[in-house]
Amino acid sequence: MKQLRVGVVGYCPPSRFDEGEARIRIREAYDKIMADFPDIEIIIVSGLTNAGVLKLAYEEAKIRNWKTAGVACKKAYNLRDNWFPVDESPIVIGENWGDESPAFLRNIEALVRVGGGKQSFREAEEMKNRKAYVIEYDLPILG
Repeated sequence: MKQLRVGVVGYCPPSRFDEGEARIRIREAYDKIMADFPDIEIIIVSGLTNAGVLKLAYEEAKIRNWKTAGVACKKAYNLRDNWFPVDESPIVIGENWGDESPAFLRNIEALVRVGGGKQSFREAEEMKNRKAYVIEYDLPILG
């Protein structure tokens, strides 16, 4: 079966955001992907940590019986106790947050952005420049 690797980016701690709204947007994006790509196996690729939008994206993927993968920098080893148990072997590359971005972008064909900071916006722009399938939702930071 053909596969579509979908990257999901967005807010991570310490950013505070409306998790309920983020979950709704993730479900909406996943429903759209399913409608636009029927009969294709979906694999969700995100930043490996079990926090923020990444956690919500992974949880929704599991509800849908989709496979999961993670790409992160070596600093993620400091959070290893809080990694999401992804299905594929994690890709850990680069020393600092953001160093993993090129490997992450090479590992996906589509992208969903739910809020996020500079790196999330930069990754979404890169995918749009590649004419990739991109779904974006803005989500305000709370207090």
